[in-house]
Parts: sequence; structure tokens; C-alpha cells
Amino acid sequence: MGDEAKIFTLSQVSEHNQAHDCWIVINGKVYDVTKFLEDHPGGDEVLLSSTGKDATDDFEDVGHSESAREMMEQYCVGEIDPTTIPKKTKYTPPKQPHYNQDKTSEFIIKILQFLVPLAILGLAVGIRIYTKSA
Repeated sequence: MGDEAKIFTLSQVSEHNQAHDCWIVINGKVYDVTKFLEDHPGGDEVLLSSTGKDATDDFEDVGHSESAREMMEQYCVGEIDPTTIPKKTKYTPPKQPHYNQDKTSEFIIKILQFLVPLAILGLAVGIRIYTKSA
């Protein structure tokens, strides 16, 4: 790459999405990985599925080696116009009110949590006393 980096839009990069012409975007740079498809250790499908989007997360998730990162430079053809990459939105689930499925009040549940073990203990003591006296 020369002093002046060529700037591409995501739309322009997305047009290069075939095995005979494959470009991907990683860390703001555009790479023509067409000649690398056959040599990619993960197979060509991995690269082809990363076209048309910012593949930075996919690339980082795999944990590429330092030598792999250095090798990328020979395939760099320019940079991506960051304004053409859609903003990532963080998913926030909708707020839902607390739902008590069986409609039992929480107070009754708390009382039962106390009384049921107490009743079992009383029954065990009663059986123990009854069997000793018999």
C-alpha cells in the first residue's frame, strides 16, 4: 500500500464476494484475499462468509497468530470508509413485569418454606417417639 490509502465503501467491498474475487474488512482495512482462499487454514468458506460486513469480530474471535496478522499486509488494498459500516446495536431484552405463574402469593410460599420442613421434622420426631414406646 502506498502513502495514500484507497478508501472504499462497504457497498463497494460487498461487490467482491465470490471465490474468484473476494474482499473482506478487518480493523478498518480492506483486504483482497482471493489468492489466499485456497491456503486459508479454516477453508475458503470462512472467508467467503465474511464478505459484505465488518469481519473484525470474526477475525478476533478465532485468535489469529502474529504471523497471520503480518501476512495480512500483503493482501491490503485500502481502507474502509467507517461511515458506511452500520453501527452495532447492543441487544437489550424488553423489560417484563415479575410474573408469578401459579398466582400463589409470595407470602404463602414463604410460610410454606418454613412450615413444611418443620412439619417433616415434627413427624420424624413423632415416629421416633412412637417406635421407642412400642
